[in-house]
Amino acid sequence: MDKKTIFAVVAKTGRPFINTIDYQHLIITMEQKKTYQCYGTCSKMINVSVEDGIVKSVQFLGGCQGNTQGVAALAQGMKVEDAIAKLSGIDCGGRGTSCPDQLAQALKMFL
Repeated sequence: MDKKTIFAVVAKTGRPFINTIDYQHLIITMEQKKTYQCYGTCSKMINVSVEDGIVKSVQFLGGCQGNTQGVAALAQGMKVEDAIAKLSGIDCGGRGTSCPDQLAQALKMFL
């Protein structure tokens, strides 16, 4: 049987997630979407979508458009843990953080 979307609900945070069930294998997958408030960077917020531990999409609000689009594209398709390991601790101009580091912080919400 094909995967069918059963229902969409709103989590306690007010952000939607979708449950999908593959009846043939009884596998449940969930897409979670969260918004992270950035600190110490030009980017103000990051919208992140993760499904089954894989980064599905990343959207930065603010910041250097080319760089944030590049980081978002590179993170897409990565395991959350791998993206956190690669992006954590990157510094931008002595700020102690950066847009990639802030993405790593945002992804920690999914662990």
